[in-house]
Amino acid sequence: MNTLISINRIYYLIGIIVMMLTVMTLRDKGNPKRFTTALFWFLFGAVFLFGDLLVENLGKSMAHRIIGGTVIIISLIAGTGMLSMGSYATSTHEERVASSKRLGNWLFFPAVLIPVITVACTVLLKGVSVGGVTLLDQKQLTLAALCVACVCALIAGCVLTRGTPLQAVRQSRRLVDSIGWAAILPLMLAMLGGVFVAAKTGTSVQQVVSLFVNPDNRFLVVVIYCVGMALFTMVMGNAFAAFPVMSAGIALPFLILGHHADPAPLVAIGMYSGYCGTLMTPMAANYNIVPAALLELKNKYQVIKVQIPTALTLLTVNVFLMYFLAFR
Repeated sequence: MNTLISINRIYYLIGIIVMMLTVMTLRDKGNPKRFTTALFWFLFGAVFLFGDLLVENLGKSMAHRIIGGTVIIISLIAGTGMLSMGSYATSTHEERVASSKRLGNWLFFPAVLIPVITVACTVLLKGVSVGGVTLLDQKQLTLAALCVACVCALIAGCVLTRGTPLQAVRQSRRLVDSIGWAAILPLMLAMLGGVFVAAKTGTSVQQVVSLFVNPDNRFLVVVIYCVGMALFTMVMGNAFAAFPVMSAGIALPFLILGHHADPAPLVAIGMYSGYCGTLMTPMAANYNIVPAALLELKNKYQVIKVQIPTALTLLTVNVFLMYFLAFR
């Protein structure tokens, strides 16, 4: 059965938008590093646009090598400080104030549309087809719904602000340039999490813990699991990536099988401990670096600094909650 909005078509849309950003960057003579910045975004967009073609013509093995090499080049460009902000045609402060007064709370309407439409499409369009054509990709239903929601929000934003889609792309360039490499960090970390799972890193964690810790010491194992979830999340930038590794390496063999812990509260509090790590790392770019860029804070780590006391307090509480609630 054909699909109207498939995940591949969404990737093509992302790739086209990124290529538009690349062209704008190349034309921006106010960017002192426009060529390397443009190369960074070109390589990123090329993966979305040409990934399928590489697989079809060169095979999975060669395509994986090429994309892996592309990721390395992207990392080197970002790691050597070869990204820079350019010049942007923005409205004046007075124009922004006048626009905010005119729009009022309607300014938040496009942002609110995204979660509302995403949930509505996910619930109402599951399995829906017209003339033998499925409306949304059923294997990636939430992502397809999110794409529809973003397009609807873009249209609503253009209507409200009397702007154009091209103007939205220009502002997108300003935003991603201010965020920099952190904009694509979640994708990279998600890929790294898959690599860790495939490499059976959880088994290695279990072996390391067995060497240095007495498995009979329940409280110490609980501390290691909670703190390990937080630390591994700080490295990975995502508690969901840390969860399978730490749970397979510590929670399952030592706490569930060894001490007969109740899995439900154990893994729930374990995940919550991972979120404590999320509050303390720049690797969680969506939560910590992006807000700092959006708020135009002078210190891009200011959000993290404010959150650290709360994160450490919650992590300590989680240790005791797990110890007293997860065991019969």
